[in-house]
Parts: sequence; C-alpha cells; structure tokens
Amino acid sequence: MTWHEELEKGIAHLAQHDARLATVITVYPQPTFRPHTDYYRELVESIISQQLSVKAAATIYRRFVDSFGHVPEPDEILARDDEQLRAVGLSGQKTKYIKDLATKVLDGSVRFNHLDELSNQEIVAELTAVKGVGEWTVHMFLIFCMGRFDVLPVGDLGIKNAVQRLYSFETLPTPDDIVGISVKNDWQPYESIASWYLWQSLENTPNQS
Repeated sequence: MTWHEELEKGIAHLAQHDARLATVITVYPQPTFRPHTDYYRELVESIISQQLSVKAAATIYRRFVDSFGHVPEPDEILARDDEQLRAVGLSGQKTKYIKDLATKVLDGSVRFNHLDELSNQEIVAELTAVKGVGEWTVHMFLIFCMGRFDVLPVGDLGIKNAVQRLYSFETLPTPDDIVGISVKNDWQPYESIASWYLWQSLENTPNQS
C-alpha cells in the first residue's frame, strides 16, 4: 500500500468511527502533509521557528541559509561564532540549540539515517536529547516531515482547543482527556490525520502550549 493509499484509508476509518470528526472531514480537503527525508534541514528549521510567527520564522531561516549560501552542514555551523549566527536574527538561546544539534550529529548521538527504523517513542527519546527540542517539536517532525500517521500531539494548544470545542469539554482538556477521546473514537493508528482535521476545524496551525 502506498503512503497516499494509507492516507485515504485513514480518512475513511476516522469518518466511519467518529461522527463528530466526520463532520469536519466533509468540510475540509485531504491533509496536505507529505513525508520527506530531509530530516536534518527540517530539525534545523524547526529549532529556528520555535515561538515565532510563520512570517518571522521564514525570514530568519532564509537569512540563516543565505548567510552560508546553502543549508549549512553541522561542521559549518560550529565554525561560525555565536555573534555571526545571532546577526541573522537567531537568539542567543537558539544559537546554542543549533550548535548542540550540530555537535550531536557530528558525534553520532543523533543519527538521521536510522530514524525510519525506530518507533515514535524511540525517535522522541533520541531527538529530545538535543537542547531546545521538546516532545512537541518531535511530534511535528514525525507528522510533517516523516509523514507518520499514528502521532497524537497532546501538548499542542490547537489540538486542545479543537477537542474542547468539538467534544464539548467545559474546560481545556488534559493530555489524558485527549488520549481518552482518541481511544473512545478509535483514532488509532491514524491519530495524525485526526489531528490535522482538528487543526483545520479551528482554521489553525500547530501551536505549542
């Protein structure tokens, strides 16, 4: 089965098992995320983009890449002093994070060439060893970069808001509440697709709480 065929199967599964989500699925098109293998670039961009608007993140990432003339290799990043990296708009903290990623790639503690063989939790464990990379960032990486279908980003504020609205919670649901909705409505193994439609229901994008 191709990735796209699995996507269509997941949409049909969710529409069949979750009446409330089915109403959202009828309104919006298919999810637009697609798997790709440029894992290193994706994680660099994710770190740079944290806590920024989409526009600001794109601007700073473009300046960062332009300052090297290409997406820099880890050794190129480490060869730059902090002031040079901060000159393109990186905060002091993000400069440390980017350099920590570069260091871990070079010493082999982060290896992108074996991620496809790992479970979601194993990937979370490996990538959150990088300073500044939390579980939310890895969940976004798993969905929007690796294209995995079975990721439920319970820490995402948009997901919390959408679940509260769609499933009539009086207050913002906890991660356990969201897991409970997922189990009750049989989202597994298509939680990523469910999450995408939840974001669409708010006309929203992923948002770290």
